[in-house]
Parts: sequence; C-alpha cells; structure tokens
Amino acid sequence: MTEQPVPTVSRQDVIRIVRRDFPNIPEAEVLAILDEYGTARWHRERDRVQLAVLKLAAGDSQALLTELSIALKDCRDVLAYAEYPTESKNGWDYKYKPGEHERTYEEDWNQYQQWLTRQ
Repeated sequence: MTEQPVPTVSRQDVIRIVRRDFPNIPEAEVLAILDEYGTARWHRERDRVQLAVLKLAAGDSQALLTELSIALKDCRDVLAYAEYPTESKNGWDYKYKPGEHERTYEEDWNQYQQWLTRQ
C-alpha cells in the first residue's frame, strides 16, 4: 500500500453506524443532524464525511455536534482525523523512515475498517 486508501461507503453504512453508536437517540434525529452536511454546493462525499463525523463523535451527542461543526467549515479536518489518525497525529511534516509511511497507511486503514465493520 503506497498511497492512502480512501473508503467507499454508502448511506446504508451511515444508517448502520447511527444505529450502532447512538442506540438511545432516535435514528431520524441523528440523521437530521448529520444531513446538515451535504446541503451546500461545495459539500462533497456526503456519506464519507458523515461517517468521519460519526467515528470522531464515538457515540457522544455533544461530540457529534462539535465534529459536524468542524466538517461544515472544512470536511478535510474530520476526514483526516477519522481515516488517518496516525498520519494526522504525526503531522504532515513528519520525516518517515523507509517503509514507515506505508505501515502507517496500512495501520490507519485497518483501524478504520475495524471501526466501520464492528457490530
């Protein structure tokens, strides 16, 4: 893996994660909050960004609002931290040793996939 992988996700993934991570809040309520992202012409990859918000919120309704607010300003901020946490923590100027960058991509990808597929 030499490039950062990008997940391919759907609305069904968003709904499944809402049900899993916010079981005590009506699904329609959480989806209505998430659907604030996707209304502007410049909002891209709605499902991917909404999943990033959900991942960073980790089932916390206040964090959901905070992360959504960040996404509404610049979706890259939630995408980076949700999908590439190690890369984000290291910083973009981090000097990787040979092979370390690829390992980081793989670790970040594996943790995202584990989160996404967790029951």
